[in-house]
Amino acid sequence: MKVGFRVPSLKKRIAARTSWKRYARQNLGLKAPKGYGWITNPKKALYNRVYYRTTKGCSVALIVMLTALGLFFISILRGWNALC
Repeated sequence: MKVGFRVPSLKKRIAARTSWKRYARQNLGLKAPKGYGWITNPKKALYNRVYYRTTKGCSVALIVMLTALGLFFISILRGWNALC
């Protein structure tokens, strides 16, 4: 099981959008209601639940870095205003 940041994959994103399974579920009406993963495929549902609780998306790290950088520059600007 992976722990840490998820790395986005363009190849996997395109494959998921163009799969036959997706077509069958969405267009042919074979889709189960939301939250029924435990009934349709319990092993996959358990894996996904653990995976999404133990990893974070890369956008979270980006937001944290930008926030820290912004606070750093604000503190620098406040320091300059105190000197003037």
